[in-house]
Amino acid sequence: MSSIIDSLPPNLAKIVQRFQRATDPKRRYEQLIWYGQKLKEFPEADKIAENKVPGCVSQVYVTADLADGKVIFQGDSDSQLTKGLVGLLIEGLNGLTPAEIVQLTPDFIQETGLNVSLTPSRANGFYNIFKTMQKKALECQN
Repeated sequence: MSSIIDSLPPNLAKIVQRFQRATDPKRRYEQLIWYGQKLKEFPEADKIAENKVPGCVSQVYVTADLADGKVIFQGDSDSQLTKGLVGLLIEGLNGLTPAEIVQLTPDFIQETGLNVSLTPSRANGFYNIFKTMQKKALECQN
């Protein structure tokens, strides 16, 4: 186990380990799509400019709410793979405090092996989704 995994929140560490076990790129994509399918239905009313992730080729939306000091994200995308990235991040970050989310760096994507399978625009999209979630987590505590 690498030190990056050790420093991740438990849910995110589990996700990274799951992807590490899937050595075949096709398997990783299937895993990613599965995360997208696990997402709760995203309210149409929340598909507004303030919730749109900037810099993504696909339409991506993310919302964040604070419940008992923990951030609860919801998200959606019109692309299956991007929706999977949103699902992966929501699964990994939900239930953390804003401070815990802001301290994270997106380096863990390398640990999943996904970065080698993602096109540059998708990798950039992942980064933009991650940054937007951090920003929304910070806004939650205000």
